[in-house]
Amino acid sequence: MTNPFGVRPVINASATLTALGGSLMPPSVLKAMTEGAAHFVDLPELHDHVGERLAALTRNEAACVTSGAAAAITLTVASCVGEPAQAFPADAEVVMFAGQRNGYDYAARLTGARIVEVGPSIEELRAALVRRPACVLWFAGAHYAADALPIEDVIRVARELAPAGPTPAGPPAVPVIVDAAAQIPPVSSLWRFTAELGADAVIFSGGKGLRGPQSSGLVLGKRWIVDGCRAHASPNQQIGRGMKVGKEELLGLYAAVEWTLEQDEEALLAGYEQMVGRWIAGLREVPGVVAERGYPSEAGQPHGRAVVRLSTTSGWTRDGLVQALWDGDPRIAVGVSGVPDDAIALNPQTIEPGEDLVVLDALVRHLSSGKSR
Repeated sequence: MTNPFGVRPVINASATLTALGGSLMPPSVLKAMTEGAAHFVDLPELHDHVGERLAALTRNEAACVTSGAAAAITLTVASCVGEPAQAFPADAEVVMFAGQRNGYDYAARLTGARIVEVGPSIEELRAALVRRPACVLWFAGAHYAADALPIEDVIRVARELAPAGPTPAGPPAVPVIVDAAAQIPPVSSLWRFTAELGADAVIFSGGKGLRGPQSSGLVLGKRWIVDGCRAHASPNQQIGRGMKVGKEELLGLYAAVEWTLEQDEEALLAGYEQMVGRWIAGLREVPGVVAERGYPSEAGQPHGRAVVRLSTTSGWTRDGLVQALWDGDPRIAVGVSGVPDDAIALNPQTIEPGEDLVVLDALVRHLSSGKSR
């Protein structure tokens, strides 16, 4: 990486984190973005065509590209809350499981909607939905599953109230929105929640497992909710005016979805497991260290990661090791999410070929020295 700012590149053994740049784009995505940057286009028309093709590729009724998954939450909730060019109702509610509350709540609350918490019971959910909230916002991933009902139960209870989607016969059922921002792999997430299970919309980050532009997101699902997202978004003067999607992101994300669908996912996941195995084997003889396979990933994806625990005899604290790896040459980022306070996690998803050995060498070198900071 060459830059005039002196910012060092990072070997990312942590995750597809926004703070680290999301993920790395394959050549086909870079090519699509470069080609898009060379031409003026009718942007709404390009939105239409890209959305149609993405819907077909992912087995959904409709699709649209957003400026990230958080923007997608705002736009899908806005689509459920009210019509463009009208004031949002002051009493709008978004139902969430208390155990799934997180920093992305704010993306929903930008509409003025109030979050209504429920516990993991059918009775609590049904009582909340009888009030006809704007929608249910449900977060996918094993790390969110413990204190929430399965998505199948959420959709079933929501569908008990009325037919799905706005119809001339009456008001819509309570729409169910699934945030699956980091849930690729598996690639089947692109259609499982909507086409197979019946959620109204599912949201993905474009710059995580899809390996598209970091400043992109994807909404898939029912046409009425996707049309609402488009109506509330740039270039319209609505709540999403600042959530601008350029022609480069439109073409780049489309290319990323195409690229993702062409990959051999079974081989990809097997490669991840081989990497985890090399890390564990390479650390087996290091004193004061226990390395073992953790499953699933920190985002609940179906692949392992290496969890490295430090005993008091290792001479290192977790924070000291994290900082030493970050300060080293090359700079290495490791994970600390979802592991004990005396452990780090090594995630293979964001590692380029050969980098796993660089990470292993740095770890062995630091841990063998027995000198913490």
